Amino acid sequence: MRGYLLDTNIVSEPLRPRPDAGVLEGIRAAEGRMAIASVVWHELVYGVSRLPSSSRREKLERYLRGHVAVALEVLPYDTAAAAWHAVERARLTGLGRTPAFADGQIAAIAATRDLVLVTRNTADFASFAGLRVENWFTTA
Repeated sequence: MRGYLLDTNIVSEPLRPRPDAGVLEGIRAAEGRMAIASVVWHELVYGVSRLPSSSRREKLERYLRGHVAVALEVLPYDTAAAAWHAVERARLTGLGRTPAFADGQIAAIAATRDLVLVTRNTADFASFAGLRVENWFTTA
């Protein structure tokens, strides 16, 4: 059974005014086989924490606490991921393609756990060797 590591844009898509149908279907189809990276959890909490007190912020906090934290395991950036990331970062830097550090961390967690990374930003992860990436978005 294939497992998935969801990027921030996938986790936040259901809250959009008109969420992408492909993402919603992908989430339904992969129920029980999805996780997020600790880096993604940071991005989500950081984004909400920067918002002023409002009903929107409260809605997002409820989504994070009541859905994301309950339904999705948060996988750490551990020793294996750090080593994989270091090797890939060195390889890519040598090729003149230095990836964003957070993207490298997310890729490393997916690769070392044998998970498919699901993101809208497939180009950000295309250079990583041995990483499986999917885009569930049906709209551009």
